[in-house]
Amino acid sequence: MTEDLVLASASTIRAELLASAGVVFRIESAELDESFLKRTCRAEGRDAADCALALAEAKAREVAARCGRAVVIGADQLLVCGEVWFDKPSDLEQARTQLQALRGRTHELVTAICAVQDGSRLWHAASSPRLTMRHFTDAFLDDYIPAERADILRSVGAYRLEGRGVQLFDRIEGDYFTILGLPLLELLGFLRTKGMILS
Repeated sequence: MTEDLVLASASTIRAELLASAGVVFRIESAELDESFLKRTCRAEGRDAADCALALAEAKAREVAARCGRAVVIGADQLLVCGEVWFDKPSDLEQARTQLQALRGRTHELVTAICAVQDGSRLWHAASSPRLTMRHFTDAFLDDYIPAERADILRSVGAYRLEGRGVQLFDRIEGDYFTILGLPLLELLGFLRTKGMILS
């Protein structure tokens, strides 16, 4: 590999997915006011896909500015249900309220990824898996939330599909890796065309 690969993300699951695929990279978290960028996108009338891509690119650009010639990967994910864009819950009570709002409904996990090098966007991809929550009971939530605890606060949906969160769903449409927050197959394809992993 002739160029460094940097993941501009503090997400543990994104790093685990990339490492498990055998990709060599390092992590540099982006220092970005995501709430401000989301508010700006909404005020400009941009849709969730445009906003997710703007956030992914902003993260990649912020990190790339301090990483020399490295290829920097930024990613972002928005949960959209109806007209509402959900953020990561701040505490377990908010997680409960959010899960109750999503119960019995279909939402999208609008996921975008972007590669930046030397101030230029090299590549991007976006996808929107659809997930339908079942009509779970409050008793289920009483069991689920204490069992998952702080783990669900790291997810925009207040669930981990790779954990007990899978029990929340009736139907899932879309790529598993993308649902976890990283369109891994598309990213690996880009890295092959760039010569950063073997083809």
